[in-house]
Amino acid sequence: MKSCLSVFDGKNILVTGGLGFVGSNLAHRLLEIDAHVTLVDSLIPEYGGNLHNVEEIAEQVKINISDVRDDHSMRYLIQGQDYLFNLAGQTSHMDSMQDPETDLEINCRAQLSILEACRHYNPDIKVVFASTRQIYGKPDYLPVDEKHMLRPADVNGINKMAGEWYHILYNNVYGIRACALRLTNTYGPRMRVRDARQTFLGIWIRLLVEGKAFEVWGGEQLRDFTYVDDAVEAFLLAASRENANGQVFNVGGCEVISLKGLAELLVGSNGGGKFEIKTFPDDRKRIDIGDYYADDQKIRSELGWEPKVNLKDGLARTLDYYRGNLEHYL
Repeated sequence: MKSCLSVFDGKNILVTGGLGFVGSNLAHRLLEIDAHVTLVDSLIPEYGGNLHNVEEIAEQVKINISDVRDDHSMRYLIQGQDYLFNLAGQTSHMDSMQDPETDLEINCRAQLSILEACRHYNPDIKVVFASTRQIYGKPDYLPVDEKHMLRPADVNGINKMAGEWYHILYNNVYGIRACALRLTNTYGPRMRVRDARQTFLGIWIRLLVEGKAFEVWGGEQLRDFTYVDDAVEAFLLAASRENANGQVFNVGGCEVISLKGLAELLVGSNGGGKFEIKTFPDDRKRIDIGDYYADDQKIRSELGWEPKVNLKDGLARTLDYYRGNLEHYL
């Protein structure tokens, strides 16, 4: 891994959504391997950007407050970059159903615009796109591999699917080296916890740290979870390896667990707390995908990635972070 990541030494790297959860953790890691990092984020309150995420490294990175929907800004920012980690997006499934046009603008049209900027102003750039397991929809079989039918269950999934395939198309047709990682439930320090727009686990952790009970809807659904440090390593490997170009990869976790089991593990890691099992709300149930966990053998075999942080340790690290930083995320 160390020799593989030496390719980033001294390179110019642009991270869209760079003040968000995964983007900020990626920025911290890139500085450790001596990259020159520019972070782009709109800081729209409903999304994940938070200046506290980069407080410790603010003097070591360039920060540009801009929206990926701004074609002129992206044309300028793309130029001179060696790598683009394209992480900006609207992540809320419910928001996508209530305001589908905004989701379309951010997760679909803006992605095409970014790739056009690369084609015209920096065709040698390498791009890694943050996709999602949501594009599979309700699984036909488990674990879900990359050959599974794509059948999104909500507007967010449809637009993320289009954004992903624009990247693969531009790789195949225009030679813009690009690949995509289909992320599952990513969690860890710096994730959004003020609400469930990014992940339901965020609101669970917030309420638990505040000493309040949290709700578990259903409880029997099976999921896998990726600790953010492991997700960051997947992004770095995908960017550094030429055999990743034009491909999509599932990124999974160390273990599979039910939501009820996750709640019990979280309470145990916290040393106490309460949760209630609730019936799934009708508006959420309509777009719920049921059980999901990834078959990630492809990224393991082709890129040499594997998760290293198990769920128990990852939850403990996450809780510890928010005990000391919760005020900055409310």
